[in-house]
Amino acid sequence: MESITLNNGIQCPAVGIGTFMLSPAEAENSVREALKMGYSLVDTANAYVNERAVGRGMKASGVKREEIFLSTKLWPSEYENENAVEETLARLGVDYVDLLYIHQPAGNWLAGYRQLEKAYKEGKAKSIGISNFEGKYIAELETKWEIAPQFIQVEAHPYFTQTELRRTLDKYGVRIMSWYPLGHGDKSLISEPVFAELGKKYGKTPAQVILRWHTQMGFAVIPGSKNVDHIRDNLNILDFTLTDAEMAQIAKLDRGERYYHRTEAQLEQFAAWRPQFEPA
Repeated sequence: MESITLNNGIQCPAVGIGTFMLSPAEAENSVREALKMGYSLVDTANAYVNERAVGRGMKASGVKREEIFLSTKLWPSEYENENAVEETLARLGVDYVDLLYIHQPAGNWLAGYRQLEKAYKEGKAKSIGISNFEGKYIAELETKWEIAPQFIQVEAHPYFTQTELRRTLDKYGVRIMSWYPLGHGDKSLISEPVFAELGKKYGKTPAQVILRWHTQMGFAVIPGSKNVDHIRDNLNILDFTLTDAEMAQIAKLDRGERYYHRTEAQLEQFAAWRPQFEPA
C-alpha cells in the first residue's frame, strides 16, 4: 500500500474504503471485506450513523487495530458536547482514532475544532482534520487554530482539482482526502476519452485510472461501495504509474466545476440536525 506522509510525520494509506450512504449492515460487510483484501484506511462519520457497524467490521476482519488507519468526523450537533470524542470512540469500540475531523463549518465549529486539538493532545486522535472548510471558512480557521490540521476532506476530481484551496493548504502541508473522487458517478467524466485510452494502455478501467490520478496528485481517496468486486477493483490501482505527460493531459480537464453546491441555509440545517445513532 502506498502512503502519504502527513505534516506531523504520520503515514496515511493513499487508498481507503468510504462508508458514506452505507447502512450499518452494508458498512460492516464492506469494512470487513475491504480489510481482509488489504485495505488499511477506513473512513466514517457521526452523520453516517454506521460507526458501531464499522467497529464491528474492523473486529470481524481479524486485522489488528494498530494496522488500521481509522478516520471519523464529529457532526455539528456534537461540537459543544464535551463528551463527543469519548462517545465517538465508544461507538467505534476503539481507544483512539487515527484521524478526527469536524464535518461541516456549521454551528459552533470553533468549539468543535478545539475538541479536535484537545483529543490530539490527549492521544485520542493521532491526527486531525477539517471537512468541507473552503473559502472564508478555512480563511477564518487559519487565524484561530493552535494546531494546524493534517487533512481536509473536500470534493475533488479531474473536473475540480481544488487549485485555489491547495494554495492555502500547501503553506501548512495539509493534505486532501477526496470525496466524489469519480465525479459523483458522472458518466461524462468517466467517459472522457483520455481515461479510455489510458485504461486500454494499462489494462485498467476508466474509474481505476481516475483513482490513480488522485493518488498521484497526492490526494488520499476513499471510494465507498457495498459491492465487494468494486471494492477490490478500487484497490487494484497501485500497480501502474501515469507519466508526467499523462498527468498533464488529465490536468486539461479541470473546469473548476463542482457537483455539490452547499448553501448557507443548509449549514443552518446541519447545525440543527442530530444523528440518530445506532443503539448499543
